[in-house]
Amino acid sequence: MTSFYRWPLRLASLAACLLFWQLAATTRLDLGLFAFTYVPTPGAVLDAAWQLAHSSKLLPHLSSSLARVFAGYLAAALVGVLLGLAIGRSKWAEDSLLPPLEVLRPIPAVAWIPLAILMFPSSELSMVFITFTGALFPILLNTVHGVEGVDPRLIASARSLGAGRLAILREVILPGAAPSIVTGLAIGMGTSWFCLVTAEMISGQFGIGYYTWESYVVQNYPDIVVGMLLIGLLGMASSGLVKRLGGLATPWYRTRRNA
Repeated sequence: MTSFYRWPLRLASLAACLLFWQLAATTRLDLGLFAFTYVPTPGAVLDAAWQLAHSSKLLPHLSSSLARVFAGYLAAALVGVLLGLAIGRSKWAEDSLLPPLEVLRPIPAVAWIPLAILMFPSSELSMVFITFTGALFPILLNTVHGVEGVDPRLIASARSLGAGRLAILREVILPGAAPSIVTGLAIGMGTSWFCLVTAEMISGQFGIGYYTWESYVVQNYPDIVVGMLLIGLLGMASSGLVKRLGGLATPWYRTRRNA
C-alpha cells in the first residue's frame, strides 16, 4: 500500500475516534463497566485548549516538562547504550551487571518517587532521575539484544582480517545493533513521558503532568483531557523525532527494509 492511500486511512481512523467520542459524550453513554457521563465533549476540550494556548501558563508548563524529559532521557541514552554494549559483548559484565538491573527493572516509576526525594537535594533532580529510570531499561535491553543478535560470522571475518576489538565494535557491532538501539531509544522516549508525568503529579509545581493533576483536583474535566492530549502529542512527536534521526543514522537498514 503506497503512502498516497495510507494517509487517508489514518485520517479516517482519527475521525472515527472523534465521532465516537462526540456521540458517547453527548449521549452520556453508559456501558456498565465504564461510562461517559462526566467525559467532556471534543468541543469543550477544544475550547479549553484554546484558552490554555492564549494564557501565560502554557509556556512554563511546556518548558518545565521538556527540560526534565530531555535531561533524563539523554542521560539514560548514554548510560543505557554503554551498559548494553558492555553486557552484550562481555560475559563478565552480563553476570555482574545484568542481575541487579533485572531486579530494578520491574519497579514502577511511582515507587521510585519517595526514594528519589530522599536521595536528591531538589525536586527537579528527583523528577529527572525518575525520567532517567523510565528510559534506561528499554534502551539498555534493546541494546543488549541488538549486540547479541549480530551475526558471529561477521565478527569472525573481521577478526580474521586483522581487526582489533575497537575496530570490530565500530565497524561490525554498532552498525549491526543500530536498528535495535534506535528502537530502544524510541521506546525509551515514550516511557520518559510516562514517568515524568507520574513524578510531576506528586512533586512538581510546573509541567504538563502537574497541570493535568491540578485540573483533576479542581474537577476541571476539559483541562484534564487537554493535558492528556498534550502528553500524547509530545510523546508521539518526540518518539517520531528519535525514529527519524535513527533512520538517518542507519540508511543501510532503511534501504534493506524497503527493498
